[in-house]
Amino acid sequence: MPIVAPSFLAIDFADVKGETEMVNRSRAEWLHMDVMDGVFVPNISYGASIVKTIRRLSEKFIDAHLMIVKPERYLENFKEAGANSITVHLEACDNLHHTLSRIKDLGCKAGAAINPQTSVHLLEKYIREIDVVCVMAVNPGFGGQKLMEHTYHKIAELKKVIHAHHSKALIQVDGGVDKENAKKLTEAGADVLVAGSFIFNSSTPEKEIEFLYSLKT
Repeated sequence: MPIVAPSFLAIDFADVKGETEMVNRSRAEWLHMDVMDGVFVPNISYGASIVKTIRRLSEKFIDAHLMIVKPERYLENFKEAGANSITVHLEACDNLHHTLSRIKDLGCKAGAAINPQTSVHLLEKYIREIDVVCVMAVNPGFGGQKLMEHTYHKIAELKKVIHAHHSKALIQVDGGVDKENAKKLTEAGADVLVAGSFIFNSSTPEKEIEFLYSLKT
């Protein structure tokens, strides 16, 4: 079964405590925090201060996804805020190798994300250093988008790269995950499912999380 990571980009920010408590009660193991700067992506979300707030409210694993330019400038901030994993974009880093090493030195899991148009093979030389590969299944910047169909093939290709290099990297899928595609994503090789609108727009969010945990490959 996959790891389920509810995306806090989709929460009701008028009820941060209630939304976090719902996830705390659920089987979800991770919290996914999308940090957007309005430069790398065309939207602005929140920063390390919100991650710190969520850290105070939850003991779950916090996965900070930095959709920002030059993320290496802020790694310490997110570690201090309580992130357990920090994911940076290949497309946004001047030196991905150095950035991944710095994340690990801080004691966090190191993640690398790639946009829909980016080939998985560009990660080959780093794959043994990466703990989590975040495959964007939509163009980053906004929630509620439909998953791109080529994502399944991309996951399968990435799985081959991981096996070929004897890497232990997990494959995370971010964007458009829902009841209709979740099983197909896990069958393709996804280990972590990030779901925002599917969970938080539901009248029964804990049941949606439970559904994702019921998936078997």
